[in-house]
Amino acid sequence: MILHLVKGIIFVILIGLGVLGNIFVLVNYMGLFRSTMKSIHLILIHLAFTNMITLFSKVMPRTITSFGLRSLVGDTACKIVVYFGRVARGLSICTTSLLTVVQAITISPRASRWRRLQPRSAWHLLPLFLFFWLLNSLISMNLPFSIKNINNLNTSQIISGYNYCYFHSQNLIIRWIFIALMVLRDALFQGVMGWASGYMVFLLHKHHQQVLHLQTSKLLYRTPPEVKAAKSVLLLMLCFLFFYWADCFMTLYVTFSVEKHFLEVSVLELVDLGYAILSPFVLIHRDGHLAECCPAQ
Repeated sequence: MILHLVKGIIFVILIGLGVLGNIFVLVNYMGLFRSTMKSIHLILIHLAFTNMITLFSKVMPRTITSFGLRSLVGDTACKIVVYFGRVARGLSICTTSLLTVVQAITISPRASRWRRLQPRSAWHLLPLFLFFWLLNSLISMNLPFSIKNINNLNTSQIISGYNYCYFHSQNLIIRWIFIALMVLRDALFQGVMGWASGYMVFLLHKHHQQVLHLQTSKLLYRTPPEVKAAKSVLLLMLCFLFFYWADCFMTLYVTFSVEKHFLEVSVLELVDLGYAILSPFVLIHRDGHLAECCPAQ
């Protein structure tokens, strides 16, 4: 009981930090509606909003159950929180991938063909956001039919769960179809993310060589804000990949473990939320660079 109480307190602190950080990012960039909204700003707003969904859909129910109030999480609540948690996970991948691509296009040379893909306006990204929401909603549409509250299941029906909500048996063909769709989505968007990141690293290397030349020539040189922003986006992308793959390996380890130890499951839950909690603070730390990251559009 004491361990569950400590876990509940930790989750309350984490959700507080995560919510405050994401609210700060939202308010900071939504304030730009009064002036010029840039593509990168709109993407960061969407990422912060996605993080908020992740925190409220995953942390709040777990915090409630950690304090021994499992009865407050009913069958309908289970379906809602697990569904939106899965949708938010997909949105996080898609949004981070889009952020990396847009930043790579932004710092590409003006004569480059990739520069033609740069959004003319931030609002031209709205159809992409709508596509992301539809895609991830459809990929997760099987969850409401396979999620039950623990109080409504027999022990023999349980496959896996999150202390309060459990997956029950469903058609194996349907199950593997949706798993394949999720794997395909993750592979596709992480592949695009990897390409854009590699392209940015290449451009940053060329920029570094130019800086060395100018410094050797004793010329005054100031790093463009676009280059600083590219480094910030790369840091955010690395943060995402670390938590994504750490979550994958921890999930596999816990799933195939004979005994589900309290500490291992708790660490898995923290890793699962790591990106949503840490990413706003990465943005806040690099805020000055991202705020100037691209020319007015």
